[in-house]
Amino acid sequence: MANTKSNAKAVTLGNVPSVNVGQAVGKLSDMYCSVIGAGEAGIGVLPSVMLWGAPGVGKSQGVRQIGERIESVTGKTVHITDVRLLLFNPIDLRGIPTASEDKTLAVWLRPQIFDMDPADDVVNILFLDEISAAPPSVQAAAYQIALDRTVGEHKLPANCIVIAAGNRVTDKSVAYKMPKALANRLLHMEVYADLQSWRAWAVSHGVNEKVTGFLAFKPDMLMSFDPSKDDLAFPTPRAWEMVSNLLNHVNSDINEMFTLIAGLVGSGAAAELRTWSRVYDSLPDVKGIFAGTEHRVPKETDVLYALVSSMVKYASMHRDDMDAIARSIRYAEKLPPDFSVVLMQDYLYLEEDYRQKLMMLPDFMKWMRSKGALLNGVM
Repeated sequence: MANTKSNAKAVTLGNVPSVNVGQAVGKLSDMYCSVIGAGEAGIGVLPSVMLWGAPGVGKSQGVRQIGERIESVTGKTVHITDVRLLLFNPIDLRGIPTASEDKTLAVWLRPQIFDMDPADDVVNILFLDEISAAPPSVQAAAYQIALDRTVGEHKLPANCIVIAAGNRVTDKSVAYKMPKALANRLLHMEVYADLQSWRAWAVSHGVNEKVTGFLAFKPDMLMSFDPSKDDLAFPTPRAWEMVSNLLNHVNSDINEMFTLIAGLVGSGAAAELRTWSRVYDSLPDVKGIFAGTEHRVPKETDVLYALVSSMVKYASMHRDDMDAIARSIRYAEKLPPDFSVVLMQDYLYLEEDYRQKLMMLPDFMKWMRSKGALLNGVM
């Protein structure tokens, strides 16, 4: 049940803080929310941010979570402009030159990425992804945006946050070393994969219960990127999200989807998922648990992981039926303490402020009195 860092964590950036995605989202969101609407200085006083990390670790997803957090805290609308710099030419950032009205000067037409809403009730996020993989000529223009919030005569609006992201040179992806003079002008964070942080996001975003259950059982499978290997398909948070999309929207039968899943996370990880998923055949009736008619409690560890994930999935689909939630908490009292605690922690992830709804339930307060202190062990 312990938090698990990616085995790629051994590849570090030296003097840069290393945080999981949830920590990065929390710290950066707090920083932005503290200055949004704080007068003329506002966002402009903050440095641009550079997120480093292995491919698929969740940098892009983290930026989207920051946008969601800013909307929730400030009430403003957040627009994210996602620029994949590897696909850009310098002119895509600078704009196209044309003649002035009197035909005596060159005027640069504003590129689309600068077409942002400057309104007071809006926050823009310009996300410069894959900056370390872009050719040096593109990087030069991107760095001017990140450092000066301009390219040529084009200026970002005052309500725009700039976040860049890229892979490390040591990841053996396409990556150019960042000049130190530029690096010293950015706020750097190295992001690593962490199961607890990822699970908090997964529960609230409808990730398939077989994926969350399997990764709870095999936490090392969340991220197994190894820059020394030439594998094309390997487990990452991004790849597991795509596996979830296949199971949620195409076919939930892992046997039927095995080839497609293997194409995302590799044959080894897909085979382990398929083998483990057979435990679902022996699960108690989850619907009956929430109806109060199922009382059978499994003893096998792998079955318990699957049961907890299935209960969380059912709860997410019936989160407003508080009587059913209460009956499931009553059932949770019979589970081994570790699994009961993980179930309650995942219930807290169902939606923002769901704790307040749970605290209205006598069954939840009873559970808190007996096991609430254990929640600190999984947070």
